[in-house]
Amino acid sequence: MRYTTDIQNFKIRFAEKNDVSLILKFIKELADYEKLLDQVVATEDVLYKSLFIKKEAEVIIGEYEQEEIGFALFFQNFSTFIGKSGLYLEDLYIKPEVRGEGLGKEMLSFLAKIAKDRNCERLEWWCLDWNKSSIHFYKSIGAEPMENWTVYRLSGDDLNNLAKNSK
Repeated sequence: MRYTTDIQNFKIRFAEKNDVSLILKFIKELADYEKLLDQVVATEDVLYKSLFIKKEAEVIIGEYEQEEIGFALFFQNFSTFIGKSGLYLEDLYIKPEVRGEGLGKEMLSFLAKIAKDRNCERLEWWCLDWNKSSIHFYKSIGAEPMENWTVYRLSGDDLNNLAKNSK
């Protein structure tokens, strides 16, 4: 299924099983841009199982002038305080050569529509502190940084050690 947008020759579609290699390619391009390429351990097999078998997340693909130029990977979360689901945007990536054309905003608009159609109350994501151009863009569309909140993460040995405490 393809969705036309307000930008001529730009369409958004949900990813299909045969897009797994493209999704991994975009993930690596994003990681390279964020100076985190060495942290990518995802494989096509892992993505295939996670996205299309377990359905743990969803992906939309942006096509500009009939070429895939970006993706967004997202999933639903839940807020206990408001008692409603939200959408969490894990990654949004647009190829550098077409940035500034409004394509990222169109993809975020589409995600906002998905959130509203699914009765979600929020659309949330993280942004690296050094990524000033993205921060400026997010603020320009009305997104607000969450003050007084710090993200915590357990992974690797620390996650394994804590899990051993549960019987």
